[in-house]
Amino acid sequence: MTTGPAPGPGEADDTVPGETAPEAELPTVAPQLRDLRRRAGLTLEAAAARARLSPAHLSRLETGRRQPSLPLLLGLARTYGTTVSELLGETPAVADPIVRAGGLGAREADGWTYWQAGGSGRGMQALRVHVPHGRSQGELVRVHPGEEWLYVLQGRLRLHLGESEYLLEPGDSAHFDSLTAHRIGAASAAGAELLFVHTLLQSSLAGLCLGGGAVTTTHHR
Repeated sequence: MTTGPAPGPGEADDTVPGETAPEAELPTVAPQLRDLRRRAGLTLEAAAARARLSPAHLSRLETGRRQPSLPLLLGLARTYGTTVSELLGETPAVADPIVRAGGLGAREADGWTYWQAGGSGRGMQALRVHVPHGRSQGELVRVHPGEEWLYVLQGRLRLHLGESEYLLEPGDSAHFDSLTAHRIGAASAAGAELLFVHTLLQSSLAGLCLGGGAVTTTHHR
């Protein structure tokens, strides 16, 4: 049997599902993958386990021997809490740092009302929120990666963190790890209003830990 030259990087000797052939190659992601993993303080084995890949598979991606398909890029972006654009090394457009009052209408989800208070597409999302009183179905217990910070503007807020319960007055704030089971509700009849900041990338308003249900847009303030 005739033996040809050993396959080089990008050839199909050890192609794994989710990796592209050279003709379908995407811009290289190897430098970004290594940097993101190191910034996260993860070993190759730990990062591979999170991404549901083998360490050898992830190593091939990090060294540029293989390129990920788009579905795999989406999974890697979720693993590292970033975007596909960052993985591809694209330079994002400079975002407007100012959010004007009244620029966007309010959004409602399960009786909760949200106003955007920060720029979109950022790693940190900021909202002004009105929490109605007596809507226990909106007080869902949540556990997810990230951090949250809230500041009570009006009314009284009840915050459950793990096994503890706190009653927050106007001017009080809380900062906690979102992996701690948490639940939020208004403790005053008129509801409560707060500023809320979280580090959940690309979250829709309906997916926030503050409430659930479908999102509708209104234009009242």
